[in-house]
Formats: sequence, structure tokens, C-alpha cells
Amino acid sequence: QVQLVESGGGLVQPGGSLRLSCAASGSIDSIYSMAWYRQAPGKQRELAARIGSGGSTYYGNSVKGRFTISRDSAKNTVTLQMNSLGPEDTAVYYCQLVAATIAARSPREYWGQGTQVTVSS
Repeated sequence: QVQLVESGGGLVQPGGSLRLSCAASGSIDSIYSMAWYRQAPGKQRELAARIGSGGSTYYGNSVKGRFTISRDSAKNTVTLQMNSLGPEDTAVYYCQLVAATIAARSPREYWGQGTQVTVSS
């Protein structure tokens, strides 16, 4: 069983910063990627940032240059540093893990419960 625990959401003023963290635990055998998705009210879930097993990163166009994703492989954690936040960044942010477990050798997706980020004055 794999669990993802997210933290760091909250209310921030426009132009401010927030740092989200996600810790993965359980019978993880190998991690393929970790990512942050977000879903604003009335909109589809979109990929904000992803980091691969080798450290390669991908950013959605709307966050490029403002968000930075990083990973601590030893602790199975992923962090999203968000700067220059605007009201358009308001959303529930979800941590995603793609990993193989000891029981299931084929990689599967796992999701956190989501953390609310609200950007407002």
C-alpha cells in the first residue's frame, strides 16, 4: 500500500510564495516520476510540474518560470516552490506518484488527497 501526504497549502496574497511538500510511503519498489497537478473550480485538472526518476523536469506553460519542483530521493518526497503567485493559481493541488511496488511490478499512479492553495488579497 502506498500513501501520499501533502502539506503546505494555504492562503497567500498576490505576489507571494508558498511551498508544497508531498511525502510518499509504503511498499515502494521504484519511482518513475512525481508530479503536482492542480484543479481550479469548474476546470479540468492540469499538470503543473513533474520530475522524473533521473531528475528531469517538466512545467506547464502557466507556471513556467515561477514554480520549481524538486525531489529528495532518499526520503521519497517532492516539493513545489511557488513564487509570484496570482489569483489564477488558486486551486486544489494534488501530488501524483508513478511507481512500482513490491507487490505490483508494473508502474501505477497514486494520488494524494489534495491541498488548497488560495491566492487573494
